[in-house]
Amino acid sequence: MNLNKAMIIGNLTRDPEMRTTPSGINVTSFSVATNYVWKDQSGQKQEKAEYHNCIAWRRLGEIAGQYLRRGAKVFVEGRLQTRDWVGPDGGKRYRTEIIAENLIMLDRAGASQGPREDEQPPLPSEEPVINVQSNAGGPADNPAEEEIKVENIPF
Repeated sequence: MNLNKAMIIGNLTRDPEMRTTPSGINVTSFSVATNYVWKDQSGQKQEKAEYHNCIAWRRLGEIAGQYLRRGAKVFVEGRLQTRDWVGPDGGKRYRTEIIAENLIMLDRAGASQGPREDEQPPLPSEEPVINVQSNAGGPADNPAEEEIKVENIPF
């Protein structure tokens, strides 16, 4: 049995970049920073930031590009994927990314900056979905599951 699962909670370090492949598939890339806090041998608090490259495809990528902004707190669940290529200097380069399968926006409603300037704000009936999963199988494919909307969150 094999398992490739990554789960992180952190803040976006930059606005998402949304692109479309030549075959017409939407893909959005964004970076999430997480912090690791510990006490060293002398009892001093230490902190280290890790930066994670994330990729969201299709509808999940569209939603990430539309609603996420730099600084937003987000939960990303997916799988790890490492790409390699040869750089301009002839050296082999590697990049490990989280391919998002589930995305939960953790900021309170109205706490983020909202849509970009070139977009219309969502109508009340079009509130962003908090828990969004990719169409690559899983609970989002089950129409019996109820969507969680911002106005239904008790805090």
